[in-house]
Amino acid sequence: MESISPNIFVKDINETIKFYAYLGFETVMTVPEDGDLDWAMMRYGSVNFMFQTFESLGAELPELSRQNGGALLLYIQIKGIRDFHDKIKDKVEVIKELEKTFYGATEFSILDNNNFILTFAEDEK
Repeated sequence: MESISPNIFVKDINETIKFYAYLGFETVMTVPEDGDLDWAMMRYGSVNFMFQTFESLGAELPELSRQNGGALLLYIQIKGIRDFHDKIKDKVEVIKELEKTFYGATEFSILDNNNFILTFAEDEK
């Protein structure tokens, strides 16, 4: 295995693109290229996320949950966590403030616009 790119199912792909763009992600590709989108790939550094509407795969994968959020926490390693936290903390829902963990990481968690938890972490020396 070489990489993983989560394909996250969302109700409003345009709002999701706006939310992740605010965090610093750039849109790499969409399907279709314009109009009502079914899918988008976004990237920030070496982190890739794909976002897709429930409707676009509903018939092919009926096992997919049709509710926002779920039992998924995305753990994202970053550099400059304190600056990043200060930049976004007033514009997103922070559900766990900055803290130093017992395993040496500095972390904080937010809730995205689809009720998924994003935990940002840095191994500060």
